[in-house]
Amino acid sequence: MTLPSQPILLTPGPLTTSERTRQAMLRDWGSWDGDFNQITARVRQQTLRIAHGEDSHECVPMQGSGTFSVEAAIGTLVPRNGHVLVPNNGAYCQRIAKICRALGRRHQTLDYPEDAQVKAADVDRALAADATITHVALVHCETGAGVLNPLHEIALVVAKHGRSLIIDAMSSFGAIDIDARQTPFDAVVAASGKCLEGVPGMGFVIIRRSVLEQCEGNSPSLALDLYDQWAYMNRTTQWRFTPPTHVVAALDQAIAQYVEEGGQEARGGRYASNCRALIEGMAALGFRTFLDPAIQAPIIVTFHAPDDPRYDFKTFYTEVKKRGYILYPGKLTQLETFRVGCIGHFGESGIPGAVAAIADALKVMGITQVSAKALA
Repeated sequence: MTLPSQPILLTPGPLTTSERTRQAMLRDWGSWDGDFNQITARVRQQTLRIAHGEDSHECVPMQGSGTFSVEAAIGTLVPRNGHVLVPNNGAYCQRIAKICRALGRRHQTLDYPEDAQVKAADVDRALAADATITHVALVHCETGAGVLNPLHEIALVVAKHGRSLIIDAMSSFGAIDIDARQTPFDAVVAASGKCLEGVPGMGFVIIRRSVLEQCEGNSPSLALDLYDQWAYMNRTTQWRFTPPTHVVAALDQAIAQYVEEGGQEARGGRYASNCRALIEGMAALGFRTFLDPAIQAPIIVTFHAPDDPRYDFKTFYTEVKKRGYILYPGKLTQLETFRVGCIGHFGESGIPGAVAAIADALKVMGITQVSAKALA
């Protein structure tokens, strides 16, 4: 097989970026320079446009990984006497609950198995039963297993009860439609190194303007105070503290390519095509997906590990990596699995190439039994 010129990342982020995006990082920028401030302003405007939130919301960028922005959103939007309901069907939902504990925010979880969707009816009952709940923090695409949660239906339930919805859309923003004109939310959190195909290093929170205006003093953190970041940016056009200048410039170029490609519909369509090709190719090798297709997000797919006693993930990972592809370990607690991402800039040959690399790795390891049938 022909090896890629550089490893292809089949992960939920960081992911493979385009040459044009990488080239954008070859110039240095002054953090307070007017030209750089224009880039920041453009990124804020474009991300708002993707969510159709120009008239109702504000985009507040934040340094750090996506988790920094999730924590910033919880700390800024949830007052100190607030109460957060966290529907929990995976590792990233559990992380939100951990953030609430660290911030001293009262919270409760609504627990599901890792292969089940959150149900809007359950959220409805939980909110009806407890009037003290002020916020719902929902993970849109739970990439612990790859579950796509029914955001719009849950958002309507939360709005019906007059509560606030915070969406962790880290792995869905830009690929799966989130429309502020149709789906009510107070905040959606995303990051540079995911479906917009930038590089990691910054997140952003799209917040309802009328809500953000009431958040002064909520945050227990100086660095992660989204209200203060927003107020300072509006007053000066600058970041409060040293920005990740190269990351912002790369995201600006990545968003330009996103628009040229055709926006959310085209990006989501490409990922859905990748997902179908991946599942079909892996099924031909005997691999079984962990999730029911009805709840599978086109972002990352969890596969059961081979039944063969010769299987070892570290060896498997290394053999696939030798052939130019980087996989991701499983996140499940009860079963041995691994995950393969469907997102990133790697062209139509990427997924078939990955499947071929996996087939080769199995042969090298002497694995003839993936599930119920032997490999040819």
